[in-house]
Amino acid sequence: MIKRKNILKIAIDSPAAAGAGTIAKSISIHYNLFYLDTGKIYRFIAYLKLKYPKKFNQKFIKSKIKLLSMRDLSDKRLLSDEVGIEASIISKVKGIRKLVHSFQINFAYNPPRKYRGSCLDGRDITYKIIPDADFKFYITANLKTRALRRYKELNLLNKKIKYQEVLKSIKKRDKSDFNRKISPLRKTKDSLLINTTNLTKRACFLKIKKIIDRKIIN
Repeated sequence: MIKRKNILKIAIDSPAAAGAGTIAKSISIHYNLFYLDTGKIYRFIAYLKLKYPKKFNQKFIKSKIKLLSMRDLSDKRLLSDEVGIEASIISKVKGIRKLVHSFQINFAYNPPRKYRGSCLDGRDITYKIIPDADFKFYITANLKTRALRRYKELNLLNKKIKYQEVLKSIKKRDKSDFNRKISPLRKTKDSLLINTTNLTKRACFLKIKKIIDRKIIN
């Protein structure tokens, strides 16, 4: 694999609905970084499993990942609760993780030339995908805040779902993410903790920007 030299690499890990995706997008735009929401790849594969259950096998997944584009990952259908739960299940499968990891690592170290570097968010980015990242963040928020955010997000997409259902789903997702044997969600010692419970999107962005600027400007 070709690795671009002297690029800016940012790794973000977080539990579901902590606001990491929103922050990562803002940071990526500001610093001209290639952004990859790694969780969306698992959601994409989960969507394929739900849509093509008879075709679903390692060969089928491999062929789809090979042709995977950023447009595929922005499909609103990937945001459904059903897809999210399925994504949590398939993310424990060793063979699938291996395929996804290869895809992620390639994009992290070899982003398109027009970008200054890369910014990835997920569950195991800081220690598995970009262990030598220039900046590592662990973004979190309390459970109720995260459930409310996801509930509002789904409502905007006209998904008729109750808050209690979303809360239950996030709890289930957390249990799966923190306790799985392969690449569980955890905060590394060298990751900076950012709690977004009482922070606006803007305040969170400025907090992270200040940390990055302090290092890259000096």
